[in-house]
Amino acid sequence: MIAPKLQPGDEVRVISPSRSLSIIDEQHIQLAKERLEALGLLVSFSANAYEMDDFASSSIESRIQDLHAAFADPQVKGILATIGGFNSNQLLQYIDYSLIQANPKRFCGYSDITALSTAIYRKTGLITYSGPAFSTFAILHGNEYTVEFFKRVMMGSADSIHVTPSEAWSDDAWYRDQENRQFITNQGPVILNEGQAEGTIIGGNLCTLNLLQGTEFMPSLAGTVLFVEDDYMADPSTFDRDLQSLIHQPGFEQVRGLVIGRFQKASGMTPQLLDKIIHSKRELTNIPVIADVDFGHTAPHFTFPIGGKTKLNAQGTSVELWISE
Repeated sequence: MIAPKLQPGDEVRVISPSRSLSIIDEQHIQLAKERLEALGLLVSFSANAYEMDDFASSSIESRIQDLHAAFADPQVKGILATIGGFNSNQLLQYIDYSLIQANPKRFCGYSDITALSTAIYRKTGLITYSGPAFSTFAILHGNEYTVEFFKRVMMGSADSIHVTPSEAWSDDAWYRDQENRQFITNQGPVILNEGQAEGTIIGGNLCTLNLLQGTEFMPSLAGTVLFVEDDYMADPSTFDRDLQSLIHQPGFEQVRGLVIGRFQKASGMTPQLLDKIIHSKRELTNIPVIADVDFGHTAPHFTFPIGGKTKLNAQGTSVELWISE
């Protein structure tokens, strides 16, 4: 199930299913709102978006109320998560999935929001989107790639989108200093295993996706190309065991390819260590694997559809990656 594309004049609702909008600087809230309005969208905020508890989040009841209200409101065409966090999986058993199925909308977020996006796709068949959070739109510099791919996926008319690398990327605390930023020339994706693959996209934040293992919210891995990434807390050993845990899931033998997002510097991951991790796993031997792709916790990042389709061709030093709904 594919929700209609966003059009100029459409309302986008900002909800806080994980961390609260209160942790975002008010100046950044206004900047993000202005960026979305520049795309022709109308921005509204859920009733409990600013509520905050001891975990920089809010009650399950408040978050469920806002999620349901956003899907139920006929004026709302798109839903953006404020930011990530740690606890969106608390909501999964309380969601009225029949309400979502009856009111399909474009739901987008990343990081911890992977639990919600994946569960909604698994329970309803609605394609969701791993892409910028509302707060991401507050980035002043080096954000053109992120915004452009958001537009192309969420508002564009193309049936298939060629994912090209960004010119540069950053891994700095932009929310603390918007002007003194460090940008690194992007060398493009790294090929760890050559090959071609087509399949359904499943993925997002790896450690969050793994929280769904053994539950009714975990989608089938058969016929998929996995898109996975993690943040600075996932050092090489943690990423290794998290990836191994996913490999142990039923249906992994039918996974057709693996696309790995860019690691943050503080993770300590190196090309050499990642190569050793990938080639230590016989289950990956016969599928294409690429890494250092523009999604994850560095900036910028492209938007991709969870439950959508992808085509991957990795040969020699050349990578072709296409996504579609």
